Amino acid sequence: MNQTEFNQSDHCLQFSCADRSAFPAVYVFLSVSAAAVVLLTICGNLLVIISVCYFKQLHTPTNMLLLSLAVSDFLVGLFVMPFHFTWLIESCWRFGQAFCILFNFLSFQLTSVSVGNVALIALDRYVALSNPFLYSKDISSTLVHTVILLSWLFSLLYNSVMFYMNGNFTDLSLCPGECLYTLGEVSSFIDLVFIVVVPSALMVILYIQIFVIARRHANAIRELSQINKNLSKTHLDSTKSERKAVTMLGILVFVFLVCLVPYYVSSLMSDTISDSSYPIINNILILFYLNSSINPIIYALFYSWFQKCIRIIVSCKILHTDCSFVNVIEIN
Repeated sequence: MNQTEFNQSDHCLQFSCADRSAFPAVYVFLSVSAAAVVLLTICGNLLVIISVCYFKQLHTPTNMLLLSLAVSDFLVGLFVMPFHFTWLIESCWRFGQAFCILFNFLSFQLTSVSVGNVALIALDRYVALSNPFLYSKDISSTLVHTVILLSWLFSLLYNSVMFYMNGNFTDLSLCPGECLYTLGEVSSFIDLVFIVVVPSALMVILYIQIFVIARRHANAIRELSQINKNLSKTHLDSTKSERKAVTMLGILVFVFLVCLVPYYVSSLMSDTISDSSYPIINNILILFYLNSSINPIIYALFYSWFQKCIRIIVSCKILHTDCSFVNVIEIN
């Protein structure tokens, strides 16, 4: 997660939590809406996790990356969103200073892991399309598992160092109702470069290359189909599946950047706007957390295997002992 430095004044500000009795209907509406978003995030990503883990046919390198993203999104829904929404609705932090430190660290950790996962998914699709023979030969599940593990460990090390260097692990001097973190100018710049600029540029460049390659493949298949009227349906279906995969990746990357960039922009501008801009940034942060809710919806719209897995799981057919070998992959 990004991040800018929030200066505390020498004396504590008086935080007062929202008065629930003043606008009970608004409070109930916000609470129900927050609970619905949290449940959607948890259940949606849990379905992805169960699907990829349980069905043997889905144990592919690409789906392992989707699984890693779903795990980070699931943890956001389980450990970050409930407390963040409560914080916004109550207008103050009710969970103590020690948990505030853990909450901020988890936010940083899961944000950077999500960024890494989306970048790795784009890289995976680029290699698969540009060098399909190399991909099928050298990109094994073991290699992908190792890369995923290293990305989580690197993110953990990176955020631990950032928190330690800026005193966020040791500073317990927050006022009651506060939950702030400190990030100096140098740390903010480093975080901006490694968590936003480099991954975002990589995603955009890779997707442009993927789009060009997919279009070239489609044109080649179209020309062959005009020459050879008996061109197999497999080639045509493969082109259609490839086009759908590129579209899904484009939407995934686009939505991710739309949810990520506003928070970082507002964080960078906060010092030039006013010291009271933190509540605004805190509200904009909701947009990034909502990305964890949107990802499973994108899978459901573009992956027929995910739709079939949902039907099997919801209907409890997954309880059958041989269900993990059911064919859930269909080319549309």
